[in-house]
Amino acid sequence: MGRHEQREQVFMLLFRVEFHAPEDMPRQIKLFLEDNEAVRSQKDSDYIEARCNLVREKIPEIDKLIDDNTEGWNTARMGRAELAILRLAVYEMRYDDDIPPGVAIDEAVELAKKYGQENSGGFVNAILAKILKLGD
Repeated sequence: MGRHEQREQVFMLLFRVEFHAPEDMPRQIKLFLEDNEAVRSQKDSDYIEARCNLVREKIPEIDKLIDDNTEGWNTARMGRAELAILRLAVYEMRYDDDIPPGVAIDEAVELAKKYGQENSGGFVNAILAKILKLGD
């Protein structure tokens, strides 16, 4: 499984965060990985679970950064798919030195086009571009 596919699986898990209590997430992760035909190896499963947990730990910081860089929006009003995509991308941009910010943004836009609403790609791109400028 390549990085793109792993990222998509992490996004799917992060999407569940909005529907389950934090104490239920370990079980949700286990169920997701057990029933997922796309995750074929233990190595991929371990990576996806670890990455999801790393992002979850940073959600308060990530959400503040997102809220501080949107006008007329906040994380409470955003679509859940877009929010999960933004959280993953911001994590990659801020906390993962192995992923160039441009790659994180491009991948997030692609996920938004696939899973979000009609204008989600542009919405996600605009927020991430603003956050990227903060780091420059």
